[in-house]
Amino acid sequence: MLRRTFVATTALSYSRILGANKRIKTGWIGAGGRGKYLAGEFKEIGAEVLGVCDVYQPNLEAGLKIANTGAQSYTNYKKLLEDKSYDAVIISTPDHWHAQMTIDAVEAGKDVYVEKPMAHRIDEGFKMIEATRRTKRIVQVGTQRRSYDVFLEGKKVMESGAVGNVHLVNSWWLNYTGDAKPQQIDTSKLDWKQWLGSAPKRDFDPLRFRNWYWYFDYSGGLTVGQGAHIMDAIHWYMGSSHPSAVTCTAGRANVSGVEIPETTCLTAEYPENYLAVFTLGYKSMRYNAYNDQMKQFHGTKARFDVGREGWQLFPSSNDIDMKPTKELKKPGTFMSAARQHIRNFLECCESRKEPNAPVEAGQAANIVLCLAMDSLRSGKRLRWNHAARKVEG
Repeated sequence: MLRRTFVATTALSYSRILGANKRIKTGWIGAGGRGKYLAGEFKEIGAEVLGVCDVYQPNLEAGLKIANTGAQSYTNYKKLLEDKSYDAVIISTPDHWHAQMTIDAVEAGKDVYVEKPMAHRIDEGFKMIEATRRTKRIVQVGTQRRSYDVFLEGKKVMESGAVGNVHLVNSWWLNYTGDAKPQQIDTSKLDWKQWLGSAPKRDFDPLRFRNWYWYFDYSGGLTVGQGAHIMDAIHWYMGSSHPSAVTCTAGRANVSGVEIPETTCLTAEYPENYLAVFTLGYKSMRYNAYNDQMKQFHGTKARFDVGREGWQLFPSSNDIDMKPTKELKKPGTFMSAARQHIRNFLECCESRKEPNAPVEAGQAANIVLCLAMDSLRSGKRLRWNHAARKVEG
């Protein structure tokens, strides 16, 4: 389907859901690369983006151009939340800000679309759940596979029993990243203190500002960034709400100047009696996006391979050349996943139904990934006591 046709169709269907005169009014917090993409998609699907907040002036100015003629600008997100004209907010900041901004937003009566990972610490995730449920707001975590038709069809295969009992899930995300490089930043246009927020105080560092993903104070590298999608999809397909233990290992970082390695392997153990292994390799060859990631569910009846834009079911067989009995391949369609996820969020803002990626699901992945980072740093296998909400080394 041509992009123009798709956008017109989704906008039309959305307007039918909300009615001719009702459009969700949104504010946008964090106008970096992902934020710009999300704001554009929100607009094309039918929402209004009436306000933009960023602590870095060039990002703010770029965001205002995307948002709307006459959109309000903010340098402090709390001022945006005070405005009662906004129905919802989009949070696309560095990870260490997700929790507090989401909690403040729901307390202010806003619905929230928050990028993954949902939080930066385990305790933050539980606070987000409590605030969301107490205020009865809609919060959608940005794990868009839960709304993507390819993955929805794959979920039906899992639920059919064709795979059998699964005791091992192998998964990976392989690609290439270059070195982190500092860039010239006009510090007079940046509120560095506000950007740091709850993170440890330090003098301005342009490498950290532009490559925050790779520092423990703000994120967990691509193990967390990509692992949020992978682990969430595994939980969804396997019906899991939390791990029982997590171990994560790595070599030294091969990206210059950063803390977090780009090549890692985590193993999560589950009370449902299966292991999930996620391997991140971002100093490997460059892959076409269709081939960069995989989740293999090794069942007693079949192996179920779920990639970025397709899946294949391989039944138990002694043949050397295994052939799938069922498959779905839709290369080039993954960009529609975010649109479908945003549309689900906007529909839920109107209907008040539970979104496809609720806070409880976001916290399930958050627990695994936070334990993985702690395991990586401590060199220990960490057990999770879910009843006590406690890490046991």
